[in-house]
Amino acid sequence: MENIIQLAPNKWVTESVLMAVTGMRPGTIKRAREKAWMQGREYLLFSPEGEPGLNSQCMYNREAIDKWIESQLKKQPDARERKKA
Repeated sequence: MENIIQLAPNKWVTESVLMAVTGMRPGTIKRAREKAWMQGREYLLFSPEGEPGLNSQCMYNREAIDKWIESQLKKQPDARERKKA
């Protein structure tokens, strides 16, 4: 019999966990990080030594990213407009 362990994601998560909990793809995450997200709010650079550099791993604030996704509700294109075109 296998044991099943259910974990709740932390506030700051790795890219693989962010993909699992949001369904976002790596390319989408990269573009959002480059064009929409703010370092220190939606993501931060992380280093085990405590001195992150430009090549350091990113950690993602899933709560801030959830808010960013929710904010797009107000910006949705009208589906009826697409049907007219």
